Amino acid sequence: MALAFMYAGQGSQHAGMGADLYGRPAFREVFDACAEAVDFDLKTVCFEDPDGLIDRTEYTQPCMVAFAAGVTRLLEDRGIRPDITAGLSLGEYSALQAAGVFDPVQAVRLVAFRGKAMAQAAEGIDCGMMAVLNLDAETLEAICAEVSECGLGHVQATNYNCPGQIVISGHAAAVARAAERAKEAGARRCLPLNVSGPFHTKLMSPAGSALAERFRGETFGELRVPVLFNCLGREKPEDLSIPELLVRQVQSPVRMEETIRRLAELSVDTVIEIGPGKALSGFIRKTVPDIRTIPCETLADLENLKDVIDF
Repeated sequence: MALAFMYAGQGSQHAGMGADLYGRPAFREVFDACAEAVDFDLKTVCFEDPDGLIDRTEYTQPCMVAFAAGVTRLLEDRGIRPDITAGLSLGEYSALQAAGVFDPVQAVRLVAFRGKAMAQAAEGIDCGMMAVLNLDAETLEAICAEVSECGLGHVQATNYNCPGQIVISGHAAAVARAAERAKEAGARRCLPLNVSGPFHTKLMSPAGSALAERFRGETFGELRVPVLFNCLGREKPEDLSIPELLVRQVQSPVRMEETIRRLAELSVDTVIEIGPGKALSGFIRKTVPDIRTIPCETLADLENLKDVIDF
């Protein structure tokens, strides 16, 4: 059997994350090194967020990755290491860091650049995002394609989270029309989500181009363990590089349901969810309920690990 680390994505962040772990030297060492790599007070934004910056993409991304890197180090110091890693969107960078492709500082620098590139790509776009419940993918994809031809802008499925939950994103008017059509087609509900950009759509292609240029000067380490990539829902094939997959990721759908099913195929029986919230655990329960999920966000979670996992 196998253990996977899965890393939360953007949207789960909150002020105070990591504050209770900062007293642990291993966490503090990693977190402080990451804080020195960005051009804002990462510690204040993460722990207190007095100016409400943590929900802005260019701040969210380095904060989340620094937090995840610190938690990963704490787990490693306890002898807990993954056989496989994966992450939701932004969390894929933390998965790659845990797998040895990036060191923590490198990962934070890259996502700081990514966050700014995504924010710039979203400037001037009136965007929307909806979680569509209980409608099959084929029907929803057809609706999005039809609406995108109606002059309201672009909309597409961007997150295949779990059975019965697909997220659509794009121009706000097109998303609203697609949601109306989805309900007419039998969707149980369409829930609006707070979003600052049309992430994982073709509208993010400027961010993809910026990342491609940034990666040309970057050194990528070798994978120590397999990583399941968002845009594939599986491991990297030999004919694609990690930079190519990360460029594709920012402007392509996240295939989380396929990722979870692939974990089961690889005999994963336990997933430690690293990051704020428990959204990934929820997706896993709805997709492969036999996989055990363990949250790891707080000091209490860390201390409780010894009661639920052998290490």
